[in-house]
Amino acid sequence: MKDTSEIAYFATGCFWGAERRFWNLDGVSETSVGYMGGHSPHPSYEEVCTGRTGHAEMVAVTFDPALISYDRLLQEFWVMHDPTSLNAQGGDIGTQYRSAIFTSSALQFQQALASKTIYQGALAHAGLGAIVTEIQSSEGIEYFLAEEYHQKYLAKNPNGYDCHSSTGVAYPL
Repeated sequence: MKDTSEIAYFATGCFWGAERRFWNLDGVSETSVGYMGGHSPHPSYEEVCTGRTGHAEMVAVTFDPALISYDRLLQEFWVMHDPTSLNAQGGDIGTQYRSAIFTSSALQFQQALASKTIYQGALAHAGLGAIVTEIQSSEGIEYFLAEEYHQKYLAKNPNGYDCHSSTGVAYPL
């Protein structure tokens, strides 16, 4: 049987809470946390936290598009954090906490841009500012797996820091 799974990459600030939101969705077969979008080879958490590597904390989401659509993942992405906040989510401040989508296909790229336009309309209607999320192809951008203690952190530490603040604006359906 042919594997039809796809991968998506999302940065919403601290990766712990975002990973849990994604792993709880039906159709998501695997999640991991790591670093993308920087210039240092094989960055460590400590290096990423300095902000000097240029990497963002990222969640890699493996999903079956027959069970959950990429659009559904995007809807979850937009509402789980504040995409109008530049390089910060709540008390987490720095470029490693930026909002970003790294797409793994041309179709994902188009869908990400379209969903941004839709959600920007909802945010504007609510009187909120512009989305600052960077959207780019993951082609040529390496995903570095974070250290083991970060993987499924909130499964290991159920009362751990979730670290997410949102706009409170629902994604228009």
